[in-house]
Amino acid sequence: MRLSAFISTAILATTTLLSSVAHADQLADIRKKGEIVIGVLGIDEPNSFVDPKTREFIGYEIDLAQAIAKKIGVKPVFKQVAVAARIPELQQGHVDILAASLTHNKERESQIDFSLTTFVTGSKVLVKKSSGINNVAELAGKKVVTVKGGTQEPNLRRAVPTADVVTFESTQQAFQALQQGKGVGYVNDEASLIADHAKLGAAGKDYQILPQNLNVEPLAIGIKKGEAGVKSAIDDTLRELEKSGEAEKLFFKWYGPDTRLKFQKRNFKIDSDKVES
Repeated sequence: MRLSAFISTAILATTTLLSSVAHADQLADIRKKGEIVIGVLGIDEPNSFVDPKTREFIGYEIDLAQAIAKKIGVKPVFKQVAVAARIPELQQGHVDILAASLTHNKERESQIDFSLTTFVTGSKVLVKKSSGINNVAELAGKKVVTVKGGTQEPNLRRAVPTADVVTFESTQQAFQALQQGKGVGYVNDEASLIADHAKLGAAGKDYQILPQNLNVEPLAIGIKKGEAGVKSAIDDTLRELEKSGEAEKLFFKWYGPDTRLKFQKRNFKIDSDKVES
């Protein structure tokens, strides 16, 4: 009886293990359903935003995601997610991957995996010139606005511990709060700040981006923890884009001299797993 019970237990354990292994192969599941669901912000120009003419998502990260879907051989399906909800949406299986201006840092490595670095930026601060603030240190004791759930808030708190940080659900709301005088500064990554500054039009002359970086932020595609097959497919795609020169073309398409951001060169390559410094 004991031997029979032991064998039954062993068979059950083996079956459970094999079942969990089978379910853990997310890449096979993606191929089986014929689509990959990609979490995007959809309001972060030029990474992902809505084309006013077609009402479809476009942007740098959208193009990267489409290349990944093509490599895997499935249809890309884009789902808009909030900044604070990005990682929970991935962990709970509501999206397969994240292409959502996601900073790769040590803290997040315990929650999810990351692709090769797709972009390198840094957090900066946009202020009204009338505030008289010309460097980050002068934000001490002042009210500063930013988005909830991103790396911007902790970056600012490390740089200026006494700043009074107020967060909003979206970067658009935080940017509007700055314009409404609800804070003297607005924190976001440099590329997004340049885009927001450009949106001000003639009023842009009344604002300035402070020169100091709060930190250096590598962005990457977010991947569910332990999904080696998905990570390999994504990294292989990114390496091919870099090798072919297509990655640089995409960078200049969305960030180059002919865009509002007017970046003159790309200071990174998609060839490593950088971590926030």
